[in-house]
Amino acid sequence: MVQADISQLSRECSTWRDALRNYREEFNQCKHKLQQLASRTLSKDELKEVEHYHNQFHIQLINIHDLKQAIKNHDRKVSFETAANDGQLHEETLADHESLYDQFQTLDHHLQELRDEFNEFYIRTQ
Repeated sequence: MVQADISQLSRECSTWRDALRNYREEFNQCKHKLQQLASRTLSKDELKEVEHYHNQFHIQLINIHDLKQAIKNHDRKVSFETAANDGQLHEETLADHESLYDQFQTLDHHLQELRDEFNEFYIRTQ
């Protein structure tokens, strides 16, 4: 067992979940924009891109949800462990925290790329 700054871990979890919540809202708005685009007359290539973005938004919203839930469960585990073990955490729990951070950073990078690509497409089709 190790001593950890529990409030720092909890703040990090909250920050990650807030960022994921913001991405969820943003990608739901992008889906709405995509639906508006799909109702217009588009070229065959543009229709392929619409389908691509539709699929990507669906997949990434699932990824956002899954990671958000994993972070929420981890935060609960941290709280439970510290209460049960006089402020101590198992080393595996700290390793889980680092793993979630890595997963968050990877997803964050992918989501930023998707957002930028979609915005370029959206502007191009206006």
